[in-house]
Amino acid sequence: MTTLLRGRGWARTHPLAVDAALSSAVLVCMVVGSFAEPYGEHGPTWGTRTPDVPSLLLMALGALALVFRRRAPWSVLAATCAASIVELLTGEPRAPVVMCAVIALFTVAARTDRSTTWRIGLVTMTGLTGVAMLSGPLPWYAQENLGIFAWTGMAAAAGDAVRSRRAFVDAIRERAERAERTREEEARRRVAEERLRIARELHDVVAHHIALVNVQAGVAAHVMDKRPDQAKEALSHVRDASRSALNELRATVGLLRQTGDPEAPTEPAPGLHRLDELVDTFRNAGLPVEVALGQVGLDLAAAVDLAAFRIIQEALTNVQKHAGKGAKAEVSVVRVGPNVEVTVIDDGPGLGKGDGRNTDGGGHGLLGMRERVTALGGSCSAGPRYGGGFRVHAILPVTTAKGGTA
Repeated sequence: MTTLLRGRGWARTHPLAVDAALSSAVLVCMVVGSFAEPYGEHGPTWGTRTPDVPSLLLMALGALALVFRRRAPWSVLAATCAASIVELLTGEPRAPVVMCAVIALFTVAARTDRSTTWRIGLVTMTGLTGVAMLSGPLPWYAQENLGIFAWTGMAAAAGDAVRSRRAFVDAIRERAERAERTREEEARRRVAEERLRIARELHDVVAHHIALVNVQAGVAAHVMDKRPDQAKEALSHVRDASRSALNELRATVGLLRQTGDPEAPTEPAPGLHRLDELVDTFRNAGLPVEVALGQVGLDLAAAVDLAAFRIIQEALTNVQKHAGKGAKAEVSVVRVGPNVEVTVIDDGPGLGKGDGRNTDGGGHGLLGMRERVTALGGSCSAGPRYGGGFRVHAILPVTTAKGGTA
């Protein structure tokens, strides 16, 4: 098997040598066949005829032309057909020069489309057979004349079959390669989506809790000397926020664990059932927050529930960071038809040019919100309110894009 594969590889890389060997074999067959009478009374008889010099020359020229059958198949077909016609008109007895034309016709048929193959095959068959029938001492119905018709027809059919098989194999190979590329692209897309999802989770968790820790630490530093009790309370909130951040980070990073790794997280993902707990952390940090939770209905799908929680978390974090002192926030979650609408507004004056929320897509938080909502088939808008403040509004379908339902 290895030797066969090596031989095929060598033949593909040395086509001229292969064609030279083929033309030599064809020349030997034609010369040997020119000394025999193929249609004698008792079958082929040897030594009953001898080819003349012009016939030997035509056989040599036809075989030489076959060396270039891959490079110029149409020219080789024309040359071999011309040599065959000359031999049919002048040869006595006739030499089998037409064998060169048969091989040339096969080469053309294997390299062109089917309609062209049948047209050129019909012209070659009728031309050579017609010349053979109308010239020479043999009657038009002689087996030698009919043999030319049969061999040229089989050459065209065999060449078309080889071309069809090559096209079929190439199509299968191309389809397999395309499927492999599609699988690789799909795998890369899934990896990218998972990385983006984990990045959003980490951003939401870290940004929220670090913002609270920063505020409470500032409060503790400000009142440490004059009101130590209030400083202790602020530090207690810092401790609670940092512990919560570590727990959520542990749960998020736990998604990256391999099968069999110990201590996989079992805590459920956060959702609207923890909204009061989330709002309390901001209230403890000094941000007044009012909540209006409408009749959302049955428990939401996990993806929708998590997205709603993260949107509120990120929006309140932005209020805490950018709205300025004295700002108040309002959160509403209501069911409107097939959707759940989440709205977070504030009345803060903002921090002027430093308010990162005022730039469309300027922060990772707003971008992450939009990505979450878009992934579920919803919509999200965020921008300044008329008269001051900022508004985040997200519409989440109760039926997720993946078929989950509330």
